Amino acid sequence: MTEVYGKQHRAMQDMFDTKNLADRLDQIIVATEIADDHKGFIETRDMFFLTTTDHRGYPTCSYKGGNPGFVKVLDNKTLAFPSFDGNGMFLSLGNITANNKIGMLFIDFETPHRIRIHGTASIDQHDSLAAEFHGAELVVRVAITEIFVNCPRYIHKYQRVGTSKYVPQIDCTTSPAQWKRINAVQDVLPERDKNVAESLGGVITPEEYGEMLMKGDA
Repeated sequence: MTEVYGKQHRAMQDMFDTKNLADRLDQIIVATEIADDHKGFIETRDMFFLTTTDHRGYPTCSYKGGNPGFVKVLDNKTLAFPSFDGNGMFLSLGNITANNKIGMLFIDFETPHRIRIHGTASIDQHDSLAAEFHGAELVVRVAITEIFVNCPRYIHKYQRVGTSKYVPQIDCTTSPAQWKRINAVQDVLPERDKNVAESLGGVITPEEYGEMLMKGDA
């Protein structure tokens, strides 16, 4: 048996008489290596959800998106994904540097299908793998602890419409983020972003940015 379950899980399993079922599921679906079918699924995804834990004990859940295949399976125990330009808060990556235990949830909303991963993450500012991820500021490597398929019963079916214009593409320049035009942040933007507002048409107010968000123009 693995250590998937703690006392808190056992208490709930006892309450609903599912301890034997939980043990059986642990035996038949929870793996410690990435199988070929896992690899095929992971490397065709264009998004996943990442969970980390901050210094206060609060979980942080973050959406990560890119081109299909932006998460690479390096071997049967390791995968890697890029960190693209964000809002400068570095909530997820900052959390990883203090607590390297993470969770990943990959979902195919059209089939539907999903895979969950628990692992130990690491970040090396000079990782040679960065060259394989166009537009990446950093690369996160994940050593797999547990990987398993999750029941898709409650996944609503959605159809993919298109790729975000902000995902870095090799053949074109990536559009700067519209929020970098907001007047309240102009004096604290990194030097590399000081000209973004002018290049996108000028400074805007938080209210104007909010309107852009609601219209899907941000």
